[in-house]
Amino acid sequence: MDLFAQIVDFVEHLVWSSGIPVGAETIPFLVIALLGTGVLMTIRLNLIQLSRLAHGFAVATGRYDDPDEPGDVSHFQALTTALSATVGIGNIAGVAIAIHFGGPGALFWMWITAFLGMAVKFSEVTLALNYRQVEKAGTGESAAMVGTVSGGPMYYIEHGLGPKWKPLAMFFAAMLIVTSFLTGNSVQANTVADTMFAEFGVPMWITGLITAAIVGTVILGGIQRIGAVTGILAPTMATIYLLGALVILVLNASAIVPTFGLILREAFNPTAGVAGTGVGAFLVTMMWGVRRGLFSNEAGQGSAPIAHAAAKTDEPVSEGVVALLEPFIDTIVICTMTGLVILTTGVWDDRVPTPLSFGGDVSYVEIADDGAVSTVATPDAIQIRDGLQPPDGPQYAWHEVAVDRLFVDADMTQPFTGVLEPIAGQAVATDGTVYETLYGGAVENGAPLTKLAFERTLGSIGGYIVLLCVLLFAISTAISWSYYGDRCSNYLFGHKAILPFKVIFVLMHFVGAVTSLSTIWTLGDIALGLVTLPNLLALVLLSGVVVKLTRSYFERKPWLQRSKSQA
Repeated sequence: MDLFAQIVDFVEHLVWSSGIPVGAETIPFLVIALLGTGVLMTIRLNLIQLSRLAHGFAVATGRYDDPDEPGDVSHFQALTTALSATVGIGNIAGVAIAIHFGGPGALFWMWITAFLGMAVKFSEVTLALNYRQVEKAGTGESAAMVGTVSGGPMYYIEHGLGPKWKPLAMFFAAMLIVTSFLTGNSVQANTVADTMFAEFGVPMWITGLITAAIVGTVILGGIQRIGAVTGILAPTMATIYLLGALVILVLNASAIVPTFGLILREAFNPTAGVAGTGVGAFLVTMMWGVRRGLFSNEAGQGSAPIAHAAAKTDEPVSEGVVALLEPFIDTIVICTMTGLVILTTGVWDDRVPTPLSFGGDVSYVEIADDGAVSTVATPDAIQIRDGLQPPDGPQYAWHEVAVDRLFVDADMTQPFTGVLEPIAGQAVATDGTVYETLYGGAVENGAPLTKLAFERTLGSIGGYIVLLCVLLFAISTAISWSYYGDRCSNYLFGHKAILPFKVIFVLMHFVGAVTSLSTIWTLGDIALGLVTLPNLLALVLLSGVVVKLTRSYFERKPWLQRSKSQA
């Protein structure tokens, strides 16, 4: 099992971390490809993110919908299905992680990636509609179950680039099925089960049964039911979260303008940070913002086009302009609100009383003379005197930040003196007392950091808002990702594979709820990285088709004709 884990870690590093070295850091090839594609499409489409944003909102409202056109769901339902998969834990935890490791300036680079991602999302969805396949249910099959259209990167790779590219299209579909089982499903189930257990003591298997039943009931109804549910769930959960964030920002209004100034200053000249950022760490700040931005809005990964391909329209560009709203809503609106809440409340670098064990969020770091922080291997022992760690050598860290002082009591009045024995998982005081848990001021990270920010202003109500949104985001993500795997199964094996896929998907949801998922998460990330590259290649090679379709659509203005016929 250790060998398997090592192999998985090696492949994950190859996919996500190998790239071009710049100083002490490395810019991953995958990030270069994503940003490069975004720049290319932004230029070729003449800044479509700005020029056609208003039109995208108009189409999404349903103003130009025609129920007789081919497809399974409305423009709005296609958007909310894709948003349900995109808007999720990354908006709550991902922003916090970016600020934790990259400092406040990371938020600026999330905005840049979202802006470029809008052009990428427009392009991949336009291609998905242009090359989608309209199908009919077979004898004894329900149209609601199998769907009437199928689209996505696997179709525009095969039909856009030609039959000789079909192996690449099949590879994409296979990897996305793997991702749907793991990152899009099992990990989401585990997030809900772990949260319910930690907060309310609900056994993880009970939560798994309940959420698996919910997910199964929705996805067995096909894309129409998925679209109907996400059409309610996505706006509801986003509204709850944004209203809570808005209240916090109103109450901290005087800090908003200075916070924007901090973000812009730290984006190019980082001086403040928590874990790993500091003076001269520009690339660290930029890369954390880029990574979290890309993986929050999912532009270029090829998943969202599958949902958008189900839209009722015969104009590919009309759904493309709806899709470019996704990175705007996900990152520029929701992620920005999260970031501003974290920064204006001041919790991003706060040290809060925390029980400290020798597992979970523990790591060990060394601090150089210039303040740079590096993670090191687990040491055999660390000598602690009066609660203080040695300035030279490894230090005990929580969320990759060294704890200033260690105590033996929860009130933090009795400093610890003795030896930390990390490998043994204990701390031995000079009087021989053995402690498995110490206490100290530690920084938060991820969803707990966002929860802390909400609680700082709204009290326990703020914490419950974040908890509720974590639960809703995770469940809605699993529901939407089931459709992505559904369409890939249909592409590879036909209609008969759809029901077995859904059954396995529901089973994997329960398994994810009761299983430790560190390796599963990594496997899902590998698969997602592997599907991104063929999708980006297809986007670049088919960019001329996107430009041609876009020019034709806006020259013809078919939405005006539809408005006249409806009048």
